[in-house]
Amino acid sequence: MQTYEANREFPVSVETLFNWHKRPGAFERLAPPWESIRVIEKIGGIENGGRLTFEIKKLGFPVQWTAVHQDYIENQQFCDVQEKGPFKYWKHTHLFEPTPDGSRLTDRVEYELPGGVWGATLGGGFTHSMLERMFRFRHTRTQNDLARHEFFKQERPWKIAISGASGLVGSQLSAFLTTAGHEVHRLVRRAPNREQKEIYWNPQTEKIDEQSLNGFDGIVHLAGEGIASKKWTEEQKLAIRRSRTEGTHLIAEAISRIQNKPRVFVSASATGFYGNRGDELLTEDSSKGKGFLADVCQAWESSANPARDADVRVVHPRIGIVLTPQGGALAKMLPAFQCGVAGPLGDGTMFMSWISLDDLIGVLCTCLFDETLDGAVNAVAPNSVQNKEFTKSLGGVLNRPTLLPAPEFAIKAVLGELGEALLLQSARVAPNRLEATQFKFLHPTLEQALREETAIYS
Repeated sequence: MQTYEANREFPVSVETLFNWHKRPGAFERLAPPWESIRVIEKIGGIENGGRLTFEIKKLGFPVQWTAVHQDYIENQQFCDVQEKGPFKYWKHTHLFEPTPDGSRLTDRVEYELPGGVWGATLGGGFTHSMLERMFRFRHTRTQNDLARHEFFKQERPWKIAISGASGLVGSQLSAFLTTAGHEVHRLVRRAPNREQKEIYWNPQTEKIDEQSLNGFDGIVHLAGEGIASKKWTEEQKLAIRRSRTEGTHLIAEAISRIQNKPRVFVSASATGFYGNRGDELLTEDSSKGKGFLADVCQAWESSANPARDADVRVVHPRIGIVLTPQGGALAKMLPAFQCGVAGPLGDGTMFMSWISLDDLIGVLCTCLFDETLDGAVNAVAPNSVQNKEFTKSLGGVLNRPTLLPAPEFAIKAVLGELGEALLLQSARVAPNRLEATQFKFLHPTLEQALREETAIYS
């Protein structure tokens, strides 16, 4: 039997630290983003008898893991024990204790690898490194979330509805808000489960249960057809445009008609609004660019006007390239970079305006809770970089060469207009309105973002 132990002190009470782990969303916030984890079933919470079944991919193969919670003592400890999974034995004990300056969390893992002596010999070092990486990430995220919960603290918990809540950004935003004690409801296109706080809507049929939106403090709209999910045929471009304009207009119209309107409607947009602008420094006051994405973003933002006309504060976070190994651009890049077969795109001079997923969650919360924000807000880090610099930084973090460029003609030949718009256009975007608030980036530089999001620290 092997034992691994890690601990971290936090400047909050033991009750605050324990409640963070107890609330819905904690597992999603603590799941390593570089692992492909999918929750299959969740019964109860961390109290005795709670069960969690999830799927995790190891060496490309899905492995199902079921954990059962036991040994629960309020504000002191809880355990999860593997009932089914990749280990011969696994028991993870979370211990909480007060300290003079706050509280301490100790994670103790007792485990046994399959394969007896051979398994322990061959897999022991790898497992220890995996646990070190995972718990450093978990403790850092817990620390950052607790600090941000204090920063965004309201007089009372908010009631918030989110469209696109099962997506890459929406799922993490939901988890962050629920661990803060807010009540999150999800807009879904199937029969809603009221016990799971779901609200029906369907932009394609222009139907929404608008009366269920009565009394919300905030509504966040993130749903939309994936920009890079398919090649840009005329049919796909129409689907991209309609999924953004029709969905936004449907929610905005519902907001305008309900009696108890939300304080704020946060309706996503993108830095594609600015088009291809070379090295021009772009702020929220810059003009719209040219091209398909710029036109879509303008129409997307205008579709929220019914809510704005009804005197609801409307904020459009113009989201840049979101960095997380969970999905999106970085997840698509990582395999090639890890194999050492990547390099700059084209001549590498185009600017990339990026933001870490965790900082995007913070930006969306700022849009929700900061009443000074209205209209467009550039949701990007303060340090845009050229593609050749991005390539060098990612290769450096992964300790891999980046010597194989992707020629511009090849990108256009393979991906057509989509490749030209997403990979070759340049937008050097600055977060002026965010920097005028008290918001602080966790990852203001690219290397910080890449290391923290991948948990590769050296």
